[in-house]
Amino acid sequence: MTTSMVMERAGMGMPGMGMGTMMQGAMGGTATMPASPQWMMVPRCKMTMTKCKGGMQITCQCDDKMTATMLQNLCTMMAGGMCSCCMMMNGMMVCCCNMTMGMCKCEMTDDGACITCTSGDPACCSMIQACCDCMAAMCAAGCVCCMCMNNMPVCCSC
Repeated sequence: MTTSMVMERAGMGMPGMGMGTMMQGAMGGTATMPASPQWMMVPRCKMTMTKCKGGMQITCQCDDKMTATMLQNLCTMMAGGMCSCCMMMNGMMVCCCNMTMGMCKCEMTDDGACITCTSGDPACCSMIQACCDCMAAMCAAGCVCCMCMNNMPVCCSC
């Protein structure tokens, strides 16, 4: 499967949440409790960010039907929560845009999904569109976009 990306959810940038959790040992020392990593396959797709009336639109297009179905299932499970996009280069987060200033809705397409984030407030609309410009520029410069819903990775650009 060439259109999926493996991400490890246990660590996701939180200190102390790596491969094991520290516990108090029997003799007063610390012991490490082994924890199995929680791996998840994240669909890879072509993402395009465009401005629209009142905000922005993120279109996710998958290469094959199985990847598109996985993306659609993840979007359906996570619908109604906060949408965010993390722009990464060489595995490091460069920028994270949280779309808390607008309403995000997800619509299914034949080959993936379309997420629209809009606001009726002119200031919030301006912020959403500024995020759109920033993310589009970073994608053009070589960054990878990881889109999350409720802090759960839903898809990554390729």
